[in-house]
Parts: sequence; C-alpha cells; structure tokens
Amino acid sequence: MKSIVVFCGSSEGISSAYVAQGYLLGKTLAEQKITLVYGGAKIGVMGAVANGTLEAKGKVIGVIPDFLKIKEVVHTGLTELIVTKDMHQRKLKMHDISDGIIMLPGGFGTLEEFFEMLTWGQLGLHQYPIGILNTNGFYSELMTMLAKMVDQGFVKKENYDMILVDESVDGLLIQMENYHPLPVPKWIKKGQV
Repeated sequence: MKSIVVFCGSSEGISSAYVAQGYLLGKTLAEQKITLVYGGAKIGVMGAVANGTLEAKGKVIGVIPDFLKIKEVVHTGLTELIVTKDMHQRKLKMHDISDGIIMLPGGFGTLEEFFEMLTWGQLGLHQYPIGILNTNGFYSELMTMLAKMVDQGFVKKENYDMILVDESVDGLLIQMENYHPLPVPKWIKKGQV
C-alpha cells in the first residue's frame, strides 16, 4: 500500500486513547512510507492522525469540501490540501488517491464514509483492504450487528470477512498488507466508481 485513507472523528471523544491511537497510526504510516489521506482537519482524532504523520516526516494529503474550509477547522501544515465542491466529490477524490481504508473512532460522518467505501468494495468497484482500528473495543458492537446481518441473510459472509479488525496499529497494518481481495465480478468495468 502506498496510501491509506483514514476516516475518523473531528472530535477527540472521552477517552485519551482515541487521540493517542490516532497519533500512533499517523506516525506508523510515516515510518512505513505510506501516505496518509484524510479529511483535512486539524481538530479531534483527525488532527492527531495528521500530526502523527507530519511529526514523523510523512506525507499527508487532506481532502476537504469548500464549506468546511474555515480557519478553525482546516489543517494548514499539510503536504497537500485538496478542496472539493462537496462531500460526494471528497469521497471520490479520497478513493482515487488511496489504496487502503482504515476507520478509527468517530461519529455519523465517519460511519457514512466507511460504509460507502465498504459498499464499493462489496460491489467490486475496488479491491482495497478495509480495516477498523478497534480502540478500546469502540466498534465491537458494530461488528456484532454486522455479524447479525450475515446470520439473517442480508450480508454475505465473504463480504463481512472483507473487514479487517484489530485493536493494535501494527496488527491491523499487517492484516492489510496480507489481504487477498475477492475476485472482481465479471460485470464490473474498471474505473466505474
């Protein structure tokens, strides 16, 4: 993997572990020469991931919609900042410039971005490894719900198994490096996202 898009909260959450793990992930990406692609903010877990990468001399590409590019939010010290017209264009750009996906703790926006990319993977529109850094078990109940979707016949087990989950940065990145994607369905044409 040359670049990973990270979806996470613009808030810090109530546990300092969320920010600490975000910072560690950013630092580790820099050490492994993996470019961080993220939402472009300087605040919350997002800011911690970016700062971890930057302080370890890594490359950070922020992608932010124009309406969020306000002084109190946008990180001005990035390697590159891409401003998009809207949220949809933001996700497309993030997809286009990354080859892996990680979700850290966050809110509605984090889940929405993650699930759209996961759905694209399910449909065969990309074959990126898709990971969840499950800090303090933050996403354990979500994984239980997704397993219930499999049990009830709404999600195929092979699609559930696309989601790589670990509580440690190193463990998750190793899983992502060793990921073997599902074959692309024959009806999908390259570049259809």
